[in-house]
Amino acid sequence: MKTIGNHNYYVYILTNKTKTVLYTGVTNNLKDRLYFHNNPEPFSKAFTKKYRCFYLIYHELFFDIETAIKREKEIKGWSRKKKEYLISQFNAEWEFLNETI
Repeated sequence: MKTIGNHNYYVYILTNKTKTVLYTGVTNNLKDRLYFHNNPEPFSKAFTKKYRCFYLIYHELFFDIETAIKREKEIKGWSRKKKEYLISQFNAEWEFLNETI
């Protein structure tokens, strides 16, 4: 059964300090998700911990989880070059956006 009402879902891209790694994810609470990426469990084997991907450089807002998941999978299937173009259209300087959320 679908819930009636407004919901926010975000597809986001994180990178590491040197901007050499890209991680794409989906969440319903971007601020909390960024916190957990930045403060992983001590013995976590998560990709973002291993590659130190803590810096938000891109995000999109959706109101339907199925649409958000579809978009996340779409972006994950893209080449690095296509992802770079998407990010550059949204955030030309690839500034870290963590503090703006």
